[in-house]
Amino acid sequence: MRSTLKASALALTAAIAASTAFAGSHSLSGDLKIFLDTSNPAPRATMEAMIERFGEMHPDLNIETTVIDREAYKTQIRNFLTADAPDVATWYAANRMRPYVEAGLFEDVSDLWMEPEIAENLASTKGAMTIDGKQWGVPYTYYQWGIYYRKDLYDQYGLSEPATFDEMKSNCQTLLDNGVKCYTIGTKFLWTAGGWFDYLNLRTHGYDFHMEMAAGEVPWTDDRVRETFANWRELIDMGAYVDNHQNYSWQEALPFMVNGDAAAYLMGNFAVAPLREAGLSDDQLDFYQFPPITEGVALAEDAPTDTFHIPANANNKEAAREFLRFVVSADEQTVINNGQNLGQLPVNASASIDDDKFLEQGFAMLSSNSPGGVAQFFDRDFPAEMAAEAMQGFQEFMVFPDNLDDILARLEQVRQRVYK
Repeated sequence: MRSTLKASALALTAAIAASTAFAGSHSLSGDLKIFLDTSNPAPRATMEAMIERFGEMHPDLNIETTVIDREAYKTQIRNFLTADAPDVATWYAANRMRPYVEAGLFEDVSDLWMEPEIAENLASTKGAMTIDGKQWGVPYTYYQWGIYYRKDLYDQYGLSEPATFDEMKSNCQTLLDNGVKCYTIGTKFLWTAGGWFDYLNLRTHGYDFHMEMAAGEVPWTDDRVRETFANWRELIDMGAYVDNHQNYSWQEALPFMVNGDAAAYLMGNFAVAPLREAGLSDDQLDFYQFPPITEGVALAEDAPTDTFHIPANANNKEAAREFLRFVVSADEQTVINNGQNLGQLPVNASASIDDDKFLEQGFAMLSSNSPGGVAQFFDRDFPAEMAAEAMQGFQEFMVFPDNLDDILARLEQVRQRVYK
């Protein structure tokens, strides 16, 4: 898979014209109702402009777009999929789509994934769109997680990016010996601790085990789960994390890294903009993939993926399928994910990406260096009630690691209730 840097505006215009010719080869008519949860200003503008480009190719198609606040959308989706379904709706990949797949509310679009353009260019995200061997939608954007670090501090103390977990801990000890915390984190809102569990579990046991846990097939009291927590405890016992992290949001934890009191942050790529805005230059900031823990375990990544689906009750499935093809085309992926729009990673491996070192590193990592699978992040992969209780447990474990037995026993009771 390849990554190309975005060329001139002229080339981009030509690319859109080419995509117009490709998708415009088929005349569509009737109504196309699209529901979006992209209510924040930039994503909303990006989606509306994309829909407008699609509409220009199909002048006989009457497109109605409805934008719903993201939190409200989450509570309304089951109702509108059941009652008066749109033709296309945004949602999320993997287990977040499972309830609607199992309820028969999403259309099987495996036929699209058999088309060479999609099969070849979207291969890295296929697993995230697959349930019971079938595909239930298409992705339109994702972004990497990983470790963002102060390269200047690493250079100051003679450290390099760790290639193993042992090197990661060795780096950490050197930093601590010099009065610098290894990692900043804010766990006041619990999801940040979920990122640490994800990576430690994915690196200790791999993607398949992590997904078996997400599906409720592994007891929380299982020895393999304890092994993941044992690896986590090594970092906690070293004092790797900033103190009193339970009092900070993820944004409130940023100054520790900006001020040099902590050297790194396990976070999504959305952390880059505020770190730059706080005054860190790209010479000071860098990124590395969370290193291997268990030898032979393929490296899976957290890369939350936003998706489009066709409701099973849609009226214009032909136009909806054509819209999904358009969304994932290399040219549209280049446009909607650039820095002026979503500023994230295109899901199409033939798309171009912005000249941004973090996007380039993320694109390379997700497109080629991660044969181990793409997870969606803890609170997307696990059912809502299980995720909420578990993330509470993770925060408690980070503050009171001796409580592990009680935490795991409690989470096992929740598992038995949630998945029964």
